[in-house]
Amino acid sequence: MTRAYYNEIDPFAAQWLRNLISANHIAYGDVDDRSISDVRPSDLAGYDQCHFFAGIGGWSLALRLAGWDDSRPVWTGSCPCQPFSQAGTGCGVTDERHLWPHWFHLIRVCQPPVIFGEQVEAAIKHGWLDLVQDDLEREGYAVGAVGI
Repeated sequence: MTRAYYNEIDPFAAQWLRNLISANHIAYGDVDDRSISDVRPSDLAGYDQCHFFAGIGGWSLALRLAGWDDSRPVWTGSCPCQPFSQAGTGCGVTDERHLWPHWFHLIRVCQPPVIFGEQVEAAIKHGWLDLVQDDLEREGYAVGAVGI
């Protein structure tokens, strides 16, 4: 059976994910409410889709709406924006909530075929997009980005 992995540390959002899975509004799967820093590559074995910083399942829903089958492999992530957003600390990559390095470790080890992500536009001035692009290209990924 096709299974998705959802990683979401916020208890309220994690319960919303479970509710949406039960109602078949997003891909069937398991919700892991640990910090991404505690997730090991071996924890992800057997999953077709992996959604990090999953919130309430927006990536899974968007993929379905775009015609992406639940069994088609993909990783998605919406890293926390607080280190970069105008409403946040402005500390950028030095902020302890800058979790790209943890997600990238999982990407580097597991090598998912397709990755989608997003971040607030303010992260660009902190070098976040350059960092992500450099890391992914070093691992052989082609990277495209757009500011919205």
